Amino acid sequence: MPFFNESILHPAVFFLTGIPGLETSHTWISIPFCCLYAIAISGNGMILFVIVTESSLHEPMYYFLSMLSFTDLGLCLSTLVTMLGIFWFNAREISFDACIGQMFFIHGFTFMESSVLLAMAFDRFIAICNPLKYAMILTNPRIIKVGFAIIIRGTTALVPLLLLLKHLSFCRSHVLHHSYCFHPDVMKLSCTDTRINSAFGLAIVISTAGLDSVLILLSYVLIIRSVLGIASPEERKKAFGTCVSHISAVAIFYIPMISLSLVHRFGKHAPPFVHTLTANVYLLIPPVMNPIIYSVKTKQIRKAVIKVFLSKLI
Repeated sequence: MPFFNESILHPAVFFLTGIPGLETSHTWISIPFCCLYAIAISGNGMILFVIVTESSLHEPMYYFLSMLSFTDLGLCLSTLVTMLGIFWFNAREISFDACIGQMFFIHGFTFMESSVLLAMAFDRFIAICNPLKYAMILTNPRIIKVGFAIIIRGTTALVPLLLLLKHLSFCRSHVLHHSYCFHPDVMKLSCTDTRINSAFGLAIVISTAGLDSVLILLSYVLIIRSVLGIASPEERKKAFGTCVSHISAVAIFYIPMISLSLVHRFGKHAPPFVHTLTANVYLLIPPVMNPIIYSVKTKQIRKAVIKVFLSKLI
């Protein structure tokens, strides 16, 4: 394994980390990661393809699902090169500008996914609580506007955050604790005052993922209240059934995020590989699981995917 004297390098260079303590097994460890990336890319690509090509899926619910697949695909591709580069070629070095770029895409797609999940919760709320006005409220022009708003919201706040990062000095070790550039991880290496960066970063997280989670919870409180008012048990079950996929997507997005935050906050004495594995799970599990959940739980998506496979076989 090459020797790096990280302490004397120019601040514009960082070193990423694979799985600490298991460097000699990186080639074997890369196999399950390759499988996860293949599932995520092919699964989300398939979801996007069937929604675009199948006219029966040109409805608000599936438009929002296509946005979810797009953000999952972007999140997955943002870490693909650096992670597999470490496992296959021990390519740990990354320039500061490249690190900034990767952070922009990772955090941008993360915030966009949170916004998409909120939009999907609103879609379920309207569909269940006010079904007669569903088509009138969620028109195609409004969905397009929501899509643009999600992109703008997910990216604009990151620009000043990353510009603040460029003004920091890095005179400590340049070794990051993840297989990709993560804002709190990079900030910890600075030898200058980072209180403004920390406060601004926390404000962005609270105003995006934090606010979204509260609004999603509120929407489901209203949905549950509305569903419990339905007299027929069958209708009640059907209404809850339309929310299962979305609830699962929310869980697999927020649980790894909370776990990573807890590890960063309280896991100072945990083995180094715990931080790295938690960070990798945080970014890989949602893109892998979302296509599986929606293909299994959503009948229309399942039928469309099967139709595509059968047409290819024929």
